[in-house]
Amino acid sequence: QVQLVESGGGLVQPGGSLRLSCVVSGFTLDDYAIGWFRQAPGKEREGVSCISRGDRSGRYADSVKGRLTISRDNAKNTVYLQMNSLKPEDTAVYYCAGSHYETCGGPEYYTEAATYDHWGQGTQVTVSS
Repeated sequence: QVQLVESGGGLVQPGGSLRLSCVVSGFTLDDYAIGWFRQAPGKEREGVSCISRGDRSGRYADSVKGRLTISRDNAKNTVYLQMNSLKPEDTAVYYCAGSHYETCGGPEYYTEAATYDHWGQGTQVTVSS
């Protein structure tokens, strides 16, 4: 059974940091590209980052570039999203998702939810003073 389980969300003050984790099971992490999405109340789901199979660098939406870093540890079946300099507008439920395409491609692909086959349940991130 394929599962993606996010953790690491919480309440943080503006300017603070969080590290989200996405633990996968039921498939080989190294065979998949993994993306992170977020959805704020009343807004559409937004793709924020993606890391390709075997890649050590990620792709980022302009809204988060320079503040978020995606990484993967295939031995631990885990993808991380380090979030720094958080802003109130980063408040959302964050989801990780797996794509069998292996590579993220351009933003027209990695920010598109339909690119991904499997999804986690999400973890809440709240940035507030």
